[in-house]
Amino acid sequence: MATPVLDLQNLSVQQAGNVIAKDITFNMFPGDLVYLVGKTGSGKTSLLRTLYGDLAAAGGQAHVSGFRVHQINRQKIPFLRRKLGIIFQDFQLLTDRNIESNLRFVMKSTGWKKKDLMDKRLDEVLELVGLSHKKNSMPHELSGGEQQRVVIARALVNEPFLLLADEPTGNLDPETSRDILDLLIKITEQGTALLMATHNYNLIHYHPSRVLKLEDAQLGEVAPETLKA
Repeated sequence: MATPVLDLQNLSVQQAGNVIAKDITFNMFPGDLVYLVGKTGSGKTSLLRTLYGDLAAAGGQAHVSGFRVHQINRQKIPFLRRKLGIIFQDFQLLTDRNIESNLRFVMKSTGWKKKDLMDKRLDEVLELVGLSHKKNSMPHELSGGEQQRVVIARALVNEPFLLLADEPTGNLDPETSRDILDLLIKITEQGTALLMATHNYNLIHYHPSRVLKLEDAQLGEVAPETLKA
């Protein structure tokens, strides 16, 4: 049986010193797609931040891409994040440089040194997200959907085992949102697991998969068809 890329056991999540979710237990394997839903303030973003080491766990265990995040040394967090792809709602692209330079900045900051290998990987991820023709464009010259594709490319440069996506379609129109989800599904089919926080139930109905809901500080699995858009 495959080794899980994410294994949580009785994990407690905190925000500003207060426990906002507890006893979170679930795992994910390569290629899994799991939606994370819940009301605003239920702890979705805090859970994701805990998984990539931005918030300390308040209890329990979190094994993420081979790292014990619940007891991780702060100096090892950059190494954890090299094994993850993180996709934000608000893009967070560097506005003073083009798309190619945005990706090169991430690659250099995560240890890439050989230009030929960087060139090859950069071309691969831009082709995967359908933006090979846009690598010389500035972020402001791209549509919202294209910018999010750049963010996905950036998240993929280190060939992560797991993608963590926080409302990746939150600022996009319905058609573009479906296009982005289609791209993310394509990525999971290549073996990368995806944990996606979303409030867009239409997307879940468009491509049903496992759904976990945070409610009243607890995490439980719900059937996609029970979610009302």
